[in-house]
Order: sequence, then structure tokens, then C-alpha cells
Amino acid sequence: MTKTPAVVFLFDVDNTLVDNDGVQADLKEHLEKTYGIDARDRYWEILEELRSELGYVDYLGALERFRIEAMHRPDVLRMSSWLVDYPFADRLYPGALDAVKHVQQWGHAVILSDGDAVFQPRKVERSGLWQAFEDRVLIYVHKEQELNDVERFYPADHYVLIDDKLRILTAVKKIWKERVTTVFPKQGHYAFDPKTLAEYPAADVQLAKIGDLLKCDLALFLKKH
Repeated sequence: MTKTPAVVFLFDVDNTLVDNDGVQADLKEHLEKTYGIDARDRYWEILEELRSELGYVDYLGALERFRIEAMHRPDVLRMSSWLVDYPFADRLYPGALDAVKHVQQWGHAVILSDGDAVFQPRKVERSGLWQAFEDRVLIYVHKEQELNDVERFYPADHYVLIDDKLRILTAVKKIWKERVTTVFPKQGHYAFDPKTLAEYPAADVQLAKIGDLLKCDLALFLKKH
């Protein structure tokens, strides 16, 4: 009999399990209502500058820089409370937790995300994902460069990577080759960017939404793509 390989399912967070575009829209609305359009736009400029520098979105780091420019606005100090207390559980995509539970019948499910060391873990905690993944959470700066570490923590014969960014899926596929099945849920702005779609090859499996993972069986992830 052919041995069924040990499988590990690696899930991205932003726009894969959590509607991060929705979170950002809420943040922009809050900034405009509370601090004004100019403050909203300036904060977002700083956020994008930091993204270019760091390779991930650093909301609290952007707030630190913004605060230096707005040192004489005490009300700015309350921005951090809105960020860390945001109800991320309300922004989980429909079927996200069920999808995680579905694949756990075949192997461990692990969060594999990029982000800072404060806000991103807070998001995972507040959304209920930390508990759903039974403490299996990995957060890096550039996760596609940390695959050796992923293997060290969660060794497997085969990996399934679920991510809304074709760039990440392509990078991991080049390294792990047939050891990984890439899954592309078409959610969030990255998933519909024409330039990105033209630049990178298609994933092994494409889903209209993360909830469609419930329709997939193990054979789909183990067959050669």
C-alpha cells in the first residue's frame, strides 16, 4: 500500500482568512472622521513608505512616525487603541474557520504570515485564529525566505500553501517544487490586480473564495500539478 504523506496546510492571514481590505477601509474611515482628511492621507503616505522599507505593513510603526509630526495633537494618542482593539473576528471571511477545520482532518493547519511583531500577532489573536490553529502560528518578515524554518517547526512530506498573493505562491513553488501544492483564493485587491495576474503563473488550485476549500478533498492537494 502507498503511504499517505504527512501533510501540513499553511495559511496566509490577510485577505486569505481575514478581509484586510475591509479593515483598511474601516481604518481610513475612522481616521477621516476622527482626525480629518489631511491626517488620514498623511498617515497612509507614511504607511506606504514603511511598507516599501520593511516589506510588510506596519500600522503601529506608521503611527509612531505620524505622531512625531503631530506631536502637539494629544488626540492622536488614541489611534493605537482603535488599532489594537479592532474586532478582527468580525472581518473573518465567511467559511474561514470551517475551512481550517476541514483540512485539519488530514494534517496540521499552520498560520504562515508576514508582519510586525506586535500588531500582526494581535490580529491573529483577536480574530480567534490563534486558538483555531491550536497555537501553530508563524509570522516572519519575508516568509518565502523562511521555508527551512517552516520545515524545522512543522516537518512534512507535502505542504499545501493557501495565499492570496501569486508572488508568494510562485516563490515557494520554485523552492519546494512538487513538495507543495499552491492554492490561490481570489480575494482582496492583490488577487485581481491585472499586472500581477499577467506577471506570475497560475497557482495549482484556484478558489473563488476561502470557503470553497470545504469542497476540496485530500486527493486534489496530493495529485501532481
